[in-house]
Amino acid sequence: MNSLKDKVVNDTVYAILGSGGNTGSIIANSLLSEGEKVRVLGRDAGRLQRFARKGAEAFSADASDASALTKAFSGARAAYLMLPPLNSREEQERQSDAIAKAVKDSGLRYAVHLSSYGAHVPEGTGPVTGLHSSEQKLNGITGLNVLHLRAAYFMENNLAAIDMIQGMGMLGHALLPDLKLPMIATRDVGDYAAQRLLDLDFSGKQTRELLGERDLSMAEVTAAIARGIGKPDLRCVQFPYDQVQQVLTQMGIPPKTAAVYIEMYKAINAGVVASQEPRSPENSTPTSFEKFVQDVFAAAYHGKAPTA
Repeated sequence: MNSLKDKVVNDTVYAILGSGGNTGSIIANSLLSEGEKVRVLGRDAGRLQRFARKGAEAFSADASDASALTKAFSGARAAYLMLPPLNSREEQERQSDAIAKAVKDSGLRYAVHLSSYGAHVPEGTGPVTGLHSSEQKLNGITGLNVLHLRAAYFMENNLAAIDMIQGMGMLGHALLPDLKLPMIATRDVGDYAAQRLLDLDFSGKQTRELLGERDLSMAEVTAAIARGIGKPDLRCVQFPYDQVQQVLTQMGIPPKTAAVYIEMYKAINAGVVASQEPRSPENSTPTSFEKFVQDVFAAAYHGKAPTA
C-alpha cells in the first residue's frame, strides 16, 4: 500500500454497528489494529469503552433510532450493518427500517451487511425472514454499494447447550441429528467482513455466503464436543418442537419469540433454509468445529460451575 493510499485510508472512518457483539467486536479490533479510524456503535455504552481506549469513537445508538444512526453513519467511508439478536419479528422490521433510513439519509456509499444463509427465502424462516426483509430494504437504496454476508449457522449457538450437557448428560436440539448444515465461527465472519470493508471491492448489490470450514450434523457436533470436553458418553437427542419451545420459554425467552425460533428450526429441517452456493475456497472459512471446541466451547464448559 503506497503512502498516498495510506493517507486516504487514515483520513476516513468506518462505522461498526453492533460493536459489542461477536462479529462487530472482531471487525472493530481488526480495523483499529490496521490503524484505521473506527466509530463503534452499540446500545450499551459500557461495552464500547474497550474500543474507545484503543482510539475508537464510541457512539451510543439503538438499532431502531434512525436519527442517531444517521449521525453515526454520516461521513463514514463504509459501515458494518447488522440486526441485534431477535426479540420479535416486529422489532426486526422497525430496526431494519431505521437502519435503511439512516443509510439513505446519511448518504453512505458502502456497507457490509450481516445476513444469513437462507435469506433468499421471503417468509417462513423465523429470524431469517427479517434478514431477507433487511436485504430488500438496503437493495432499494440508490447509490449504496452493499455486500450481504449470508453467514452459516453460528458455532457459538451450541454454547447454549452447556447447562443441558452438565445437568442431563445430553445435547438436545430441534434439528434432525443427521442433517448436515454449514456452521461457522463468528470470528471468521468478523475477519471476512473486516477484510471486505478494507478492500471495498464490491459494487451494486451483492451477496456472499460464508459456509464455515465444512458442513456438520448435530450428531457430528455432539461427537466433537464429547471429545473436546472429555465426555465420551455424551448423547445427541432430537426433541419435539413443542418441548424445545417450552425449554426456550423456561430460559426466559418470550413465547412469541420462541415460536419464531421454532419456525427457523422447522425450515432448516425441511431444507428450506439451505445454502445456495456450491462450497468453494471463496465461501469457506478456516476455523474447524474441533478448533472452536478447543478454543471456545471447552473453556466455557469448564469455566462454568455445573448445575446442581
